[in-house]
Amino acid sequence: MINCFSCLECCFFGLYFHIMQGIKHIIFDLGGVILNIDYKRPIEAFKKLGIQDVEGLYSKQNQVELFDLLETGKIDEAEFVKQIQQKSNVELSHLDIITAWNSILLDFPLRRLQILQQLQLHYSIFLLSNTNEIHEKAFNDLLKTTCGYPNLGVFFDKVYLSHRVGLRKPNPAIFQLVLDENNLDPKETLFIDDSPQHIEAAKLLHIHTIHMKDGMTMEHDIFLPKN
Repeated sequence: MINCFSCLECCFFGLYFHIMQGIKHIIFDLGGVILNIDYKRPIEAFKKLGIQDVEGLYSKQNQVELFDLLETGKIDEAEFVKQIQQKSNVELSHLDIITAWNSILLDFPLRRLQILQQLQLHYSIFLLSNTNEIHEKAFNDLLKTTCGYPNLGVFFDKVYLSHRVGLRKPNPAIFQLVLDENNLDPKETLFIDDSPQHIEAAKLLHIHTIHMKDGMTMEHDIFLPKN
């Protein structure tokens, strides 16, 4: 594997290091943990496109069935765009809607990608993300621009994307899927996510958790270099 990152210390000691004792597996959320996102940006972008009551359609905590269907792969990009067009008071192009929807995605800080590479030496690590085919294309392009890799698979033992497996958090079934397919003991597994409802679902299965609250980052609050 081509390593485009500088070497890091082999051990991490941070605010939550005591939780790492006995941990062998780490499950990461994507948006708000590894990938910087801004939930407000698509809301504002859709408002500018003439779509009313956007907050009632989509937010960090709740979303209407349309977005659930997209995130579980039950509808594709074309159907999503069609339904958004029907909710608008003005004529919108396919590109208008995709651009607004993808505005939530910001950047991949290189430090976080470095940390993932180093963690691979000591833990089995997994990605578990509520996402969709539109965002997957966009964040893969962003990742390639950032470090040259075509997708996130290089950083994880296995990647679970909601639209590919047909399940989304906080449904406990998606956590159980990750545990079962990889023979993980929940008592040896840590889950990191920025949504409290997802954290609570993982706890039901006795998985250790870290809730990434607003302002927290994995590089400044969890995984810190030894020195």
